[in-house]
Order: sequence, then C-alpha cells, then structure tokens
Amino acid sequence: MTTFAELGLAPDILRALDDMGYATPTPIQEQVIPLALQGGDILGAAQTGTGKTAAFALPLLQRLLPFANTGTSPAKHPIRALILTPTRELAIQVEESVKAYCKHIPLRSLVVYGGVSINTQIPILKTGVEILVATPGRLLDHVQNKTLMLNQVNTLVLDEADRMLDMGFMPDLKRIVALLPAQRVNMMFSATFPEEIRKLADSILNNPTFIEVARNATAVTVTQVVHPVHHERKRALLTHLIKTRDLKQVLVFTGTKLGCNRLANELNKLGLHADAIHGDKTQQERIKALDAFKAGTLRVLVATDVAARGIDIEALPFVVNYDLPHNAEDYVHRIGRTGRAGVKGEAISLVSESETRYLKDIEKLIGTPLEPTIVPGFEPGVADVPAYASRPQRIERQAEERPIEYPVERPAEQVAAPALERSAPRAQRPASRDALFDSPYVPSAAPATPPAANRQLSRKPVAALFRSPVKPESSEQ
Repeated sequence: MTTFAELGLAPDILRALDDMGYATPTPIQEQVIPLALQGGDILGAAQTGTGKTAAFALPLLQRLLPFANTGTSPAKHPIRALILTPTRELAIQVEESVKAYCKHIPLRSLVVYGGVSINTQIPILKTGVEILVATPGRLLDHVQNKTLMLNQVNTLVLDEADRMLDMGFMPDLKRIVALLPAQRVNMMFSATFPEEIRKLADSILNNPTFIEVARNATAVTVTQVVHPVHHERKRALLTHLIKTRDLKQVLVFTGTKLGCNRLANELNKLGLHADAIHGDKTQQERIKALDAFKAGTLRVLVATDVAARGIDIEALPFVVNYDLPHNAEDYVHRIGRTGRAGVKGEAISLVSESETRYLKDIEKLIGTPLEPTIVPGFEPGVADVPAYASRPQRIERQAEERPIEYPVERPAEQVAAPALERSAPRAQRPASRDALFDSPYVPSAAPATPPAANRQLSRKPVAALFRSPVKPESSEQ
C-alpha cells in the first residue's frame, strides 16, 4: 500500500499529515500528487468526498516551499496560488484544509467570499498571502478595488468547475484567467463534464493529464433508503422517522429556499430543533447554523443545494432528500456529505409520485436500483389529505376521489332550476362551495387491497406503488 512519503512529499508536509491522522492516500491523491509535483496541468474527474482537496493542495504547497519565509514585508508574500470555488462554504472548507497542511511551513493563506464586508478582508490582504482561496465574484471585487495583484500567480486551481458554470460564473472566470500570467500550472476538478466544461478546459489547460476516480459513484459506506410517500405526508413521515428512530444530526435537502424555511419552521413547532441555510441567508447566519449543527446542539439542518458541495462534517450520520433533485448528479453530491473517510452513513429519500422520474435518472446514473421501503402508516396508495393541507390540495384530492360524471340530457325545468335558486331567500339557498371547506376533510375509504402479487415490492417500480394502496410486508423501518 502506497504511503504519502512514497509520493515524494516534503518532511514538513508529512508531519502535518501525521498530526491530522492521515495514514494512506486516497486513489485521487495517489494519482494526482505525483503528476502535480512535476508541474503538469491536470483535469480531474472526482466526486465530493474522495479527498481531492488534499490532492491539489499538498503538491501546491510543496511547489511553494522555495518561497516560504517569515519576513514581515508584504512584498515577500505575494499571491502565488489561486484556488477558486463556487460557494462560500466550500471556500472556507478548502482554506481550513490548506492552513492545516502548512502547519509547519511559513506560508500564509486567506479565504475571501461575498456576503460579508469587504473591509474585513482588505487589511489581511495588505499584509501579504501566498495562497488565496476565493469565490469568483468577491475576487473581482478586490481586483476592481485594487486591493490585490494576481501577476505573480504560478498555480491556478478550479474546484467544482461544473458547479461554477451552473451558477453562471463563466464570464467571471474568463476575466480572472485574463489577469493571470500565461506561464502557470493549472488544475481543474469537476464531477461532470458537459460540453461547456470541456470548452473551458481547452481554453485554460495546456495539454492536461486526465484523471478519473469514482466518477458519479456513491460511496459503499452509504446505505441508501427510498421511502415512497404522498407529497402531502412527507413532513409527517420525516418527523416520524426522526422521532421513532431518535435520529441526531440530520441534514435535510429541499428543492427551494421557501420550502427550506417553511420546513425548518414546522419542525421547530413540532419540537425538533432545526435551522435553515440557503442563498438568501447572510454569511453570519449560515456559519452560526453550521457551527451549531457540527457541535450537535442543532438536531436538524435544512438546506438547499448551496450546501451540497462545501459542507464537511466529520462522521455526519444522516442525509435526507426531502425533495429529490432534478439533476441526478446533485443526488450524488448530497449524499456524499455522509459516509466520508470510511465512516458509515445513511441517505434517506422521500419520493412522491411526481418524483419517480427523477429517481429513475438517479438509478441510471449510479448504476444501482434503489429498492422502495414502505413505512407502516405512510403507504403511498392511501389517499390522505391532512387538516393543514391547503385548499387547492384538498380540491385536487376531492376531484381525484369523486367518480366521473358524464353529461346527460335534462328537462328544461331542471336547467332553469339554478336561476330559481338564486331568486330564493338567502336562508333557503343551498350551501356555497366555500362552506364545504369549513369542516374537516374526511378522506373516503380506501379501495380493496389488491392481490398479493401486487404487494411484491421487489417486482414493482416505485411509480406503481402510488396507483393502488399496498400494505408493507414487514414493520421494520
């Protein structure tokens, strides 16, 4: 088995790795580090959680060793390495790792990102830093304010390049690259490689070596569970799972910022300490929520995909897909928050009928069918609209249960009946349609149980479970 020492890393870097408990390199580290030490450009395909931060940071630090010094003059500490990330969370995580790796080396690092005052970052920049981790937008803010120079950068790293393109950073990336010296080492890492990524790689990288490790694969340490359930009952099922299984440190992903806030508020009302993070939250609010979640004082953290790439929580036990992502690759990134560094984790997906198409895309991507597990009391075939359901939901459910009525010929006196009703005194008129919603909705009785053959879950796709009520074969969760 290969060791970090055999990869050719310097003693001071190896000491830091020993302090952090790093024993052997991961596959991506084993392949990237020797090539990066030679100074060649690299195009890496690697999922989150594979150890790619160390893969590019360790050789980057070793190549900067000749410039390490303890001088106080800012001129002795120009920016020599630039690492770009799509999100603030990922930028913070990467810079924390860099600080740990150069614990015994006199190299300075700094992370700059939006959402906080730029004035807090300027004084540190003026003292000089060799390694700058940044989000594209905030970096260009500093360039415009002339608070940093990029003319001595000899290494450029683009982390999560596909995510940067998804977030619309392509124009910013082109502006940043134009400010850098032509002679430099480039490393780009991406989980997916659409045509836009390939064009970006061609414009930035110079004859790169392509390295692919665990692309679009889920870690074997992650147990993946699928619970089919009606959309209206997702919140009740999530609450049921957390309480009955006594789940702690649960990271829940939703599809929208509004849904994120709403779910966190409802969970708090039900006695489950929860908070939300998404793009509309300030950086201070996001950091506060993350710190509380990492410390274990916050039981549930509800997040949008802004947190899928960038949250690194040691031994995170549970990830829940409250809403399935429309992009199958995002599923891999989400559940990659658990099962890291060999520690076991569980990924739970609550799948409604409208989301079965996304489930098929996920199964196709990961190459593994995901068996549905029905939770007793939450069978997908049982129509159930709770009292808190919105009026449109109740109208839709009643319309589904009402038998189809075909038009028939009616006598003229019946056709005129509605007009006669309107002319009658108010007390004698029939109840209005709005009055139908004044009393609690009582669901109609469920149809008869289908034949036993239809209850063989392993033989039925998830979508079929919503077409008729089924009963679980086992009460195990």
